[in-house]
Amino acid sequence: MHKMKLIQSLFLCSLAHFHWTLHVTSEDTPTFGSKNIPRLLSQDVIKGRFVYPIHQNHTVLIYHEDSGEIYVGGTDFVFKLDLDRYQIAQEIHLPATEEEQCQEGPCENIITVIEKFGDTLFVCGSNGQRPHCWRLVSSSAAVVKHQDGTGISPFTYTQNSLSLRVEGDLYAAAPLDTDGSSLQFRRKAGRRANVWMYDSWVSEPTFVSASWVKRKEDPENEKIYIFFREKNSDQNPEADPWISRVARVCKTDEGGSKRFFQNTWTSFLKARLVCGFPEESLYFNRLQDIYVQHAEDWRDTRVYALFTSSWNATAVCIYSMETIEGIFNNSTFKGYDKAIPEPRPGTCVRNSRLLPLATVSVVRDHPEMSDWVHSVHYVNPFYVSNENYTKIVVDRVQAADQSVYSVLLLATDSGKIHKILESGLEPFIISQTQIPSQSSLQSMKLDSKKKKLVVSFAEEISVMDLRSCYEYNKSCGDCVLARDPYCSWTPSGCTPTVLEGIQNIIDGKTSVCSASTSEHNQVNRSRRNAASSLDKDLLTLHTVPMGVPFYLSCPIDSYHAVYMWKHKDQSSPCLQMHSNCLLLIPAMNHESYGTYECVSEERDYVKVVKGYHLTEQRGPRRNAERGKASAVAAQTLWITLGLGLIPFLN
Repeated sequence: MHKMKLIQSLFLCSLAHFHWTLHVTSEDTPTFGSKNIPRLLSQDVIKGRFVYPIHQNHTVLIYHEDSGEIYVGGTDFVFKLDLDRYQIAQEIHLPATEEEQCQEGPCENIITVIEKFGDTLFVCGSNGQRPHCWRLVSSSAAVVKHQDGTGISPFTYTQNSLSLRVEGDLYAAAPLDTDGSSLQFRRKAGRRANVWMYDSWVSEPTFVSASWVKRKEDPENEKIYIFFREKNSDQNPEADPWISRVARVCKTDEGGSKRFFQNTWTSFLKARLVCGFPEESLYFNRLQDIYVQHAEDWRDTRVYALFTSSWNATAVCIYSMETIEGIFNNSTFKGYDKAIPEPRPGTCVRNSRLLPLATVSVVRDHPEMSDWVHSVHYVNPFYVSNENYTKIVVDRVQAADQSVYSVLLLATDSGKIHKILESGLEPFIISQTQIPSQSSLQSMKLDSKKKKLVVSFAEEISVMDLRSCYEYNKSCGDCVLARDPYCSWTPSGCTPTVLEGIQNIIDGKTSVCSASTSEHNQVNRSRRNAASSLDKDLLTLHTVPMGVPFYLSCPIDSYHAVYMWKHKDQSSPCLQMHSNCLLLIPAMNHESYGTYECVSEERDYVKVVKGYHLTEQRGPRRNAERGKASAVAAQTLWITLGLGLIPFLN
């Protein structure tokens, strides 16, 4: 009897420590029952790995939509990836330049730029702090010619840079000096004249992205948009030191006349990119990443921007290209109070060298718009999180109902990927995937045609399959509740979306499963009486002695669901331990025996996840077996809770 009381006391002690234990052992596991967390912790969605021979300090991933090709650049090499066979399709080693005779400092050629011009691959690298570029025939890697890469590639991989191919021209931002200074956005290589920025237009910028927005019906008005953050001129101690911007230049811009602004942008304008809560004057000012989702009509093009804040939160704001253009076309110019000259500063013209001095002077001295660019949701960001996201891409997915949905893929520095549905005004967090890695995430690209996400780390590249539908394969209800546009329910189970598949992306209600009579009946039975819906043959049976502590466990299928334990006419909340739901019984008594069912409820779907049937252990060795069972039960519980073993007396 003394031993029994000791075991029960230890059991009760474990309950007191339970919540502390959860904090220590499962701090990265979502707590169920909230819509602001991932619905599912995805497993086994990594379909391919490319392991580097040696760790890479820096890698760059480039995806070319026209060819569907993905290239990766590292130290002294370029790979072309085959995502169908999960292998390297081509390996390119760049030839040494005549100047590559290092007397001191690093001699490594770390690739920073990969662009494709037709059948030619344009590759640039740091080249031992002497930036250089090579043009190669992409099929054979034979060098066509090479050139100085200053202003295209940085001197070291840690310096800020970006590049963009527009038809036959290359636009780039990279320092002109080894110390990282003279950083500005230029048209630097290609068929047309080099054009650069005026020195006073930006202050210590960090360029994030550049994008060419096409206008099929009006190509002369096409523009290049540049997204960056720069040092805030507001010296107020409470002001954020950074401010985020969107700028633009005309594709047709050739610079000014020989007398004024020769080889300098005549169309450069910039505006503040706002993300936050305007009514509270609370903003996320540090732009981290950009994904531009192009549309047939340029007005429908959307910009997905990832921001961080001084209070360690991140946010996603979505902008309309029509709204951005409206600011540039209609806002007044900050600090300029005179009549606006004609043509309006920033207007695209056929020959920029003929622009009047008055127009170009406004661009030179007052390039900033007075009005700010607000997101489509205006009063608040689309999504706010405490996760430290660093990368964002957005896929367009056609669902079974022929509607097209946007799915955001957000990555943290540690390789945690969140798949988020954009449906209406609120985000729906479909799943979380943790990509195993030994280093920080370096680069991420989406192959929308193959529905695969490519993520680069120092030691390897991982390929994530976005159509991992088998994870929702338990029933039509589970498949529909996922609200994953990549997946729909068919007679073959939850599979990549087909036209005849069953989905409900809008609200996830499982009433659409009534197309399957058996599924519909199962849902109705669950609603009427969850405890009666489980086949007795599927119960897990346990014989337990009277008086001993005992616990039951069932897996968490969805973190958006609410879980309860049903026993006779009573309901008990479940205690979460990692990805399991526990019911703790301090001491078995006559009322403790019988059937227990772990029931989950999510939206309109109720199901029994797991069931147990407990019976009392009887027999001539009852007392001896009771003592052994008590010790085993208590030890097992303590192991599960992560508190370790404790000694038991025989």
